[in-house]
Amino acid sequence: MAVADTANQKPAVLQRRQFRSLATTRFREWFILAALACCTAFTLLITVTIVCLLVGQTIQFFSMPETSISDFLFGLTWSPTLGNEKLFGIWPLICGTMWVTVIAMCVALPLGLVTAIYLSEYAPKRLRNVLKPILELLAGIPTVVYGFFALVVITPALQAIGIQVDFYNAVSAGIAVGILCLPTVASLSEDALQAVPRRLREAAYGLGGTKFDVSLKVVVPAALSGIISAFLLAAARAIGETMIVAMAAGALANLTIDPRQQIQTMTGHMASTATGDISNFDVRYYSIYAVALVLFFITLTLTVIGNVVRRRFQEAYD
Repeated sequence: MAVADTANQKPAVLQRRQFRSLATTRFREWFILAALACCTAFTLLITVTIVCLLVGQTIQFFSMPETSISDFLFGLTWSPTLGNEKLFGIWPLICGTMWVTVIAMCVALPLGLVTAIYLSEYAPKRLRNVLKPILELLAGIPTVVYGFFALVVITPALQAIGIQVDFYNAVSAGIAVGILCLPTVASLSEDALQAVPRRLREAAYGLGGTKFDVSLKVVVPAALSGIISAFLLAAARAIGETMIVAMAAGALANLTIDPRQQIQTMTGHMASTATGDISNFDVRYYSIYAVALVLFFITLTLTVIGNVVRRRFQEAYD
């Protein structure tokens, strides 16, 4: 009887152990799910808080007698320190930001794409494993170093080859920002190219295509969504760059078509104004938030365009 009772107890013990194990597993899954949900909610909360702060302070900015929405959106002069007549036309700052971004993209996009194609299609695996980390080191260099580099290297180099630029100018700042964005374009584009299935390359080779033809006519179009996403991410990084433009582009909000002159970007104005030298109740202080809100909408627009483009050109493979 004792042996029979022991035999009957074993399945019951095993069932209790299995039940406890299942309950523990479910609790862990619930805890992980709750932690992920909290992190997501916290991220959304931070975003909503920032937007509410920008909107609230921008409303305070437009409620002051020196400002108006029409002058801010359509004015062509930005001069918040011009005596009693302070002018807050946003377009000089937008112009400076666009000049730096366009020049940066002219540097980062072609060089980054060519680098990505070489690393993905031509470089041996051992060489790629060495070059890619070295390239990504550029993204880890402090931006203040890029600012000094633009002042002491890029600007004198441009003057040495006959390009008459001011000491502070949009060209030098744009080139430095382009170098900063180069690792982003190259790394993300190379990842997109590597994600293209090998069978597409082999099919193109089977039809007699050369490596150059396969790279440009098969691999790049197949990875177009990832490449465009990399381009837009780099553009957003260039628009939001602060330290380089604050050091190398200057502090003169100049509405000009000549990038060789001194300009000021939106982030440059925010950095130069938020120094603690002005009162928290001054109109110049509140102008930081109005400019930041415009910058937020520009980067949000780029993000939305990036998502639309990625869905439009995304390729699905079995």
